[in-house]
Amino acid sequence: MDAIDKKVITQLQADGRTTLKELAQITGFTSMGTKKRLERLIQKEIIKVSALINSDVLKLYPAIITLEMESAEAMQELLDRFEHCPRVIQIFKTIGGFNLIAIVVAETQETLESISMEKCSLRCSRGIRRSEFYPVSDTYFSPFLQIREILAHKETKVAPCKIECDPCSRYETQKCVGCPTTINYKGSL
Repeated sequence: MDAIDKKVITQLQADGRTTLKELAQITGFTSMGTKKRLERLIQKEIIKVSALINSDVLKLYPAIITLEMESAEAMQELLDRFEHCPRVIQIFKTIGGFNLIAIVVAETQETLESISMEKCSLRCSRGIRRSEFYPVSDTYFSPFLQIREILAHKETKVAPCKIECDPCSRYETQKCVGCPTTINYKGSL
């Protein structure tokens, strides 16, 4: 990356809808030269242009989950199980006491409680030695999260984590809105 690439990236982070003409003015390149720069950044997977969602405006409840896995096999099983879960925004592999850190999101406080302790929770996977669950009270610097809305298709009977919402007592008593991938979903994602 050079100074021009950094100008393009900085501007797109400030406003992802910046036109090629505006980027050309910022970089001092022609629109075609700027377009080639942008395409190269995307092709080399240095950047990805996408929409982030304001969790504050939508009144979503994010949380951070830390997990200590007992083995690489258990870790991979958990990653495979939640790969297509729209509630899991990001999972980071770390070196230290906890070897996975996840950012999750829910539509209500009650649903957040469900995804902290029910069968559909990251914390209820096989091979976890210990875990911590931290609901986020305030977000600083940017409330925008890369919520995987594309996965909230409301088409399946069973959630990607292989759990059905119907028989869950929290779902039945309306303390959870269910999984955004299932036909039973009652939330806003």
